[in-house]
Amino acid sequence: MSPKASIKQQLQRVREQAIVGAVNRLLATKGYDAMTMDEVAAEAGLAKASLYRLFPSKEELAGAAMVAVLERALAFVDERRALEPLPTPLEQLKALTGWAMLTQLEGEMPTLPAQNSSLSTALQSNDAYMDRLISLSNRLSIWIAEAQASGDIRPELPPELPLYIFFARACDPVVAMLKSSGQYTNAQIVDWINATTFEGLQG
Repeated sequence: MSPKASIKQQLQRVREQAIVGAVNRLLATKGYDAMTMDEVAAEAGLAKASLYRLFPSKEELAGAAMVAVLERALAFVDERRALEPLPTPLEQLKALTGWAMLTQLEGEMPTLPAQNSSLSTALQSNDAYMDRLISLSNRLSIWIAEAQASGDIRPELPPELPLYIFFARACDPVVAMLKSSGQYTNAQIVDWINATTFEGLQG
């Protein structure tokens, strides 16, 4: 590979990262249906023609953003699995839900698509997205099974229930509502919602 080709590839990666970052922010604040290609180009600081050369459709843009956030989640999980001493499965799950909520509070978490949306349909045929979603689900399922075996999570619950609850924290509207009030810090919001997620509202 020539140095010129390498520089060109690096510049393309930088552009793609800028675009994905812009899409993440727009998906977090406006949602998929309201987001436009013009807004993505402006947010990323690119000409619209350059955007279309890299991502020909809005579905591809959103897919790239969802893949990127799943890769970040997988990297976070892998970092947690390498800790010494190793935290308990329940501690690992709390850390991941906290990370997901903090990512949302920082405006970097795309809103998860509704089941009946065109984005959901497009993502189901996106191999990169599905591979990473399955990988993350498998990692979480191991922690859930271990936490149920130890009694830290109620063992009678179907394992997919806590799994879906943890994914839901990544786009929980309560997080945004508490932040918009301007009365609470990000740390307070994460602590409170994590506490109610794992311990409930009962005193």
